[in-house]
Amino acid sequence: MKYTLCSRRRRAFTLVELLVVIAIIGVLIALLLPAVQAAREAARRMQCQNHLKQMALAMLGHESAHRFFPSGGWGHRWTGDPDRGTGFDQPGGWSYAILPYIEQKSVHAFGRDNQPDTVTSVQIQGARRREAIPMEGFICPSRRAAKVYPRPANRLYYNGGNIAEAIAIDYAANYGSNAHEGSYGQGPRDMEAALRLDWSANFSQQANGVCHCHSQIPLDAISDGTTSTYMLGEKYLNPDTYETGLDGTDDHGVYEGCSADTCRWCCYDAANPAASLVPKQDQSGVALWWSFGSAHPATCNFVMCDGSARSVSYEIDPYVHSLLGNREDGITVPANEIR
Repeated sequence: MKYTLCSRRRRAFTLVELLVVIAIIGVLIALLLPAVQAAREAARRMQCQNHLKQMALAMLGHESAHRFFPSGGWGHRWTGDPDRGTGFDQPGGWSYAILPYIEQKSVHAFGRDNQPDTVTSVQIQGARRREAIPMEGFICPSRRAAKVYPRPANRLYYNGGNIAEAIAIDYAANYGSNAHEGSYGQGPRDMEAALRLDWSANFSQQANGVCHCHSQIPLDAISDGTTSTYMLGEKYLNPDTYETGLDGTDDHGVYEGCSADTCRWCCYDAANPAASLVPKQDQSGVALWWSFGSAHPATCNFVMCDGSARSVSYEIDPYVHSLLGNREDGITVPANEIR
């Protein structure tokens, strides 16, 4: 008897079948990619929010130690001076004042010369060194990296020399709702002028936020309630200039006295609400010097004066936004309105 071995040939994929499989894989990737990108953006947004919360804790730590929030300093031609303490006497801005409260005491001390009323070469060199130390907590990860960026305008600080490159900051203090243009300036031209300046005549003293030129705002001055008053938020920037230093509100260092680089406004225009300063999403080719804003879709991150974080919609009512920027208007905005 004969036995015959039967063999079955394996059938290969046809070209059509292969193309169908490739098409299915492509569709799956196309469906998955937005979900992955959304998850990554959600993580970056949370990290950004945590940066704000850490800075808010530092601001509150400063207030607990000194009985007032960090000052806005003397104007945009001045940077931090480790020999001049804090508050009225400190020419640097809020970002400089919080350094000891975010474990950066050594950076805060750069340029110490024990001559508070004199600008020395030691102080100038220290200021330049300070501007070259990357601070991850000052940067929104959805926007750019924490590193040194060019500053082609080569801005002059009266107590820090010319700054050709520096780190950047993506966050701003709440200046208030009642002024922007003309509410700050370069400050006194030298230390002698600063010591004799009558700050009470300065327009910025009418600001109703938590940080302005030559400010010392105590916690109990937040009469509308700490839960419904902005402390800090993300600042609007043109994406085209994230890394160039060519934006007029992103062209200095990060420790300067009050300017649109480090403070933003919440002004409401009753006659033309569309012209009010509300948070905006960063948009290529559009420069907005005074507004809060961010690179995140749909919302901008803020922290209130109690340290709580909020994601505020770009569609927020302009009037409500202005109330949140005013510490003393007598109107408390319910938490469910902050969205």
